[in-house]
Amino acid sequence: MSPSRRTLISRVLRTTAALGASLALCSAFAQSAKPIRIMVGFPAGGGSDAIARLLAAKLRTPLGTEVLVENRPGAGGQIAAQALKAAPADGSVLFLSHDHTISILPLVVKNPGYAPETDFVPVAGIATFVNAFAVSGGTPANSFAAYVDWVKAKNGGKDAVGIPAPASTPEFLVKVIADKYKLDLVSAPYRGSAPMVTDMLGNQIHAGVGSVQDFIENHRAGKIRVVGVLGTERQAALPDVPTFDEIGLKGFEDLPYYGIYAPKGTPAAELKRLADGVAKVLALPEVRTQLTDLGLTVEYMTGEQLAKREHAYTKAWTQIIQTSGFKPQ
Repeated sequence: MSPSRRTLISRVLRTTAALGASLALCSAFAQSAKPIRIMVGFPAGGGSDAIARLLAAKLRTPLGTEVLVENRPGAGGQIAAQALKAAPADGSVLFLSHDHTISILPLVVKNPGYAPETDFVPVAGIATFVNAFAVSGGTPANSFAAYVDWVKAKNGGKDAVGIPAPASTPEFLVKVIADKYKLDLVSAPYRGSAPMVTDMLGNQIHAGVGSVQDFIENHRAGKIRVVGVLGTERQAALPDVPTFDEIGLKGFEDLPYYGIYAPKGTPAAELKRLADGVAKVLALPEVRTQLTDLGLTVEYMTGEQLAKREHAYTKAWTQIIQTSGFKPQ
């Protein structure tokens, strides 16, 4: 074989090898570039939706693919949770949820259609937060004590308080408040915080209970007033708002959480890739600032750490719900 022919063959082989490597790389990228959907169990415009959209926009870079938010509102996140159970366990479908759907619903609904411990796997924890009591702009009360006095004087102790979902932490809080202050309060359930806040802005209801992130923007705008938050420490985003611990309502020290979940059976390597992406996003100063401004305490948790927090919170609320006499429906 002539030297020139050997050189030509060598070049062809090198080119073919390079092309093969490029095709393999493109194939791997195409697989990893499958769009990821983050489901949210509440309507657009609420706190969970805002958090999901902020994270989705930033996760595109570390994950190398499009990350979309899909709202599946209804039944306090139950519909989205059932959808996650039925989703492919390949990392392409995730569920951003707070404590209500993961810890509370399985305690208050006889047949929720899913079991978090057997149907889901925690990917990463995002933050903790607190629930808050807020009054509408037309309610003449600038503090929680003033609201209690107004209800007793104006309405004979009766009032309806909005909650984002039935049989939720806010509903049990309304019951505890009613019992402690001898009020006849009725929980008015909504399909998420967004429609509840809309009615508060229109003074259709006098007060509501939800997460801080549900109320904070309108509180800052002076359209509604947050008059109390749960927990033992005041929130960085609301330093002038007292805790219910200060007010005298104790027993709510375990803080609710936000986490991301995947279907059971998702490969460990994919879970790690997703968790690493979340960790990188939560480390960004602008993300931490925006989440803090929403009323969250940013706290990255591994899947294992999120599972431990979930279990501790569920245990605490199991006791609270049983003590209340509530029966699963």
